[in-house]
Amino acid sequence: MSQRPYPEPKPARLLSVAEWAALPEDEAGELIDGRLVEEEMPDCVHELAVAWLVHTLRAWLSPRRGFVFGSEVKYALKPRRGRKSDVSVFLPTSRKPPARGPVSIPPDIMVEIVSPSPRDGRRDRIEKLEEYAAFGVRWYWLLDPQLRTLEIFELTRDGLYVRRLEVTGGVLPEVPGCDGLALDLDALFREIDQLDEAEPEEPPPQGSAERGE
Repeated sequence: MSQRPYPEPKPARLLSVAEWAALPEDEAGELIDGRLVEEEMPDCVHELAVAWLVHTLRAWLSPRRGFVFGSEVKYALKPRRGRKSDVSVFLPTSRKPPARGPVSIPPDIMVEIVSPSPRDGRRDRIEKLEEYAAFGVRWYWLLDPQLRTLEIFELTRDGLYVRRLEVTGGVLPEVPGCDGLALDLDALFREIDQLDEAEPEEPPPQGSAERGE
């Protein structure tokens, strides 16, 4: 008796940016060539840096009628490629993003908080560097809490990023492209140090979950 071969598994259907943007909120991931890929897993240091930047940038921009967004805004870089930056900024002189749906207008600034893992570091320093340049983001910031560095890149007329600033801590009285903004990086790193000084939480005793304790 001849055996019929098992049917080949059907490849997953590729998503458009619009379909990606319409996914439920609990469906995490970025869109790469139509496929949903896993995002980095942020820790408390990462989220503290994001919150600090959003607060600082918003205090500077709100009186100027600019916009600062957190990490859940979905940017449509290409028809089947979408990214979510940790922080993004639209300056007062720029076009406003749509109130809802994927954003196809490049912001003036995109910020990524560099995570310690090599995979996430490569994504921020290589992949997103190229993608945001092609998207037309004028300024790209890389904040590395582990190395205590801030790098700021500017998009040139050639469509490539050039590093305009690299600092390790300190107080920046001026920030490229951000008239009137000052950044106290030492204040941020002091807050991170407070996290590092916290005592690690002990895991619950084995069996406590089963006993309902």
